[in-house]
Amino acid sequence: MNSEDTPLRSIRRAFARRSLLRGGFAGAVALGGAGLAAAPASAAPSPASAPRGTAARPTTAAEALKELAAGNRRWRTFRERHPDETPAVRQSLTKGQHPFAVVLGCIDSRVPPELVFDQGLGDLMTVRTAGEVLDEAVLGSIAYGVLELGIPLVVVLGHQSCGAVKAAVQADLSGEPLPAHIQYLADQIAPTIDRTQDGDARIDATIDANIRAVRSRLAGEPDLAERIATGKLAVVGARYELTNQLVHRIV
Repeated sequence: MNSEDTPLRSIRRAFARRSLLRGGFAGAVALGGAGLAAAPASAAPSPASAPRGTAARPTTAAEALKELAAGNRRWRTFRERHPDETPAVRQSLTKGQHPFAVVLGCIDSRVPPELVFDQGLGDLMTVRTAGEVLDEAVLGSIAYGVLELGIPLVVVLGHQSCGAVKAAVQADLSGEPLPAHIQYLADQIAPTIDRTQDGDARIDATIDANIRAVRSRLAGEPDLAERIATGKLAVVGARYELTNQLVHRIV
């Protein structure tokens, strides 16, 4: 057992070092910063069994962003804590929930928010649709988290190589309708297509434009806008890179 564990740990440490060199976190923790920011590289992770507890949960958007950034760094460097999964936490959640962020993400199986942000039970309220497309059910779900549970942060999380965006771009080029309800998704994404770019660059630019459009629409919802104006809520856009597992802000 030990003879196999040693080389495996060495491989994982080497990969983690390469990940840090490829793409460190940029920007400050402040909401005005260009990127999500993480804890210093020297910060040691807490034991996996240690629950965060309700009292230690972020209560402001800035604190929530800092926690998500720190969790993403742990994910990228194979130092996951898997917080808030203990028997005690599970039992406490039978009495209620106090998530600190809403994440509207894509349905893509490679981008589960709880994993890429290294969060546990009761930490995130996640809503997932292909291409982060909004409809009344999605808007109502997000509004519930913000207005009823008092969540201070909403993150619109797009990702590299989004299949929904690619389908929308290709349908726009070909003029051929997509099957069944997939056309609805393409129609929602179509206004954000960046026709100044070609090929893969068009898809990539549209991913960012779609994140911005969804974020802007959410921020413009009257009930959410009121909370933003009073400093009780922030709505931010972010993107997950499949190549290095980095989440960074899209502004």
